Amino acid sequence: MSIQLKTKLPGPKSLELMRRRRDSVAKSPFHYTPIFVKSAKGARLEDVDGNTLLDFASGIGVVNVGHLNDKVVDAIHQQADQLLHASFNVTPYEQYIELCEKLNQLTPGQFEKKSFLANSGAEVVENSIKIARAFTGRNPVICFEHAFHGRTFMAMSLTYKEKPYKAGFGGLMPDIHRAHFPYAYRWPSGEAQMVQECFSEFRNLVQGLKEKPAAVIIEPVLGEGGFIPAPKEFIKLMQEFCSQEKIVTIADEIQSGFGRTGTLYASEQLEWTPDLILSAKGLGGGLPISAVTGRSEIMDAAPEGGLGGTYGGNPLSCVAALAVIEAFQKDKLLEKAKTLGEFLRKSLLQMQERHKGSAVK
Repeated sequence: MSIQLKTKLPGPKSLELMRRRRDSVAKSPFHYTPIFVKSAKGARLEDVDGNTLLDFASGIGVVNVGHLNDKVVDAIHQQADQLLHASFNVTPYEQYIELCEKLNQLTPGQFEKKSFLANSGAEVVENSIKIARAFTGRNPVICFEHAFHGRTFMAMSLTYKEKPYKAGFGGLMPDIHRAHFPYAYRWPSGEAQMVQECFSEFRNLVQGLKEKPAAVIIEPVLGEGGFIPAPKEFIKLMQEFCSQEKIVTIADEIQSGFGRTGTLYASEQLEWTPDLILSAKGLGGGLPISAVTGRSEIMDAAPEGGLGGTYGGNPLSCVAALAVIEAFQKDKLLEKAKTLGEFLRKSLLQMQERHKGSAVK
């Protein structure tokens, strides 16, 4: 059986760990579940009380190839015997280069690309803005309603929700401007007029600024905002306009990338080729790593020494990411994801039809 419950949830050991957590850990990190995990494999978790559960969270969209994927674990073991840390800015190593080469090949766009590696999604969000500003010589940035781009100051400024992400943390970064996201369910005049109206508002926002934007950043599929895909027609209009205006387009694929939507990047399904694309979460298979990948002329705009970090592109994380890529290429994970996704879609639509008109109490 996939699910086995040996105790009530949460069990006694989880309850005791939660007591210790409250005594010793800052209160701010939240918990969606009251259980504490002991081990995991594939899509299953075992908690400290011996209960086996299915993991639908995947570490917030991280272990897309499954917990303890054999390729990832083997790569980490082999690397751990050779090199744990060197810092690419001081004594470089091949694994960093190899991963950049792979990302340059795999991301959308038939043009010369380069990549930069960091540790987290928020880091590459911030570095993508730095790169765009260096390339254009301009400061304003356009983001969208319902977006989540991270918790550091620039990323938090781009994130939409005030509570809990911004409340109590003081002033935010300047030159951030927010456009409406084409969200059909919320659009006042209905879906038929949404794309044109939303794009017109976006264009008016850009044209009304004192200085032309350096960049536009958008999630191809909203993450925390409700898992809403951006309409292909809107993305096309936005990209054409930004290309004409020489505004850098940034696809935040931190959550929607690495198979989360049935293709390696959600941008592929939107037939969108952004100037810069951001990867993290699923890229590392459980280890912290992130990347900005994009047009070479844009990526090279930042001065030497302007981008970096002590742990970015750590050797262990690089080999884990390379193993994740190998798993997608050799184990037909995208085909499996599409099959399961279609089954789930049909099941949910059938459920919707069965309960059509039912009141929610």
